[in-house]
Amino acid sequence: MTRRDELLTVTQVLEELGGVSRRTFYRWREIGKAPKGIRLPNGELRIYRSDLEAWLESLRSAA
Repeated sequence: MTRRDELLTVTQVLEELGGVSRRTFYRWREIGKAPKGIRLPNGELRIYRSDLEAWLESLRSAA
């Protein structure tokens, strides 16, 4: 049985990143240095947990 990938809110992502500010996160998005996200029809941004984890792993590999 496969588990569905969880969609995280920006607030949840910021908490997982240890309290990064919303402004910093959106700045990272502007310069292409944030995990991929999707826009819902209501305009809210969501990030798949798998994309967040892959992004974090890529940062580890780059260090």
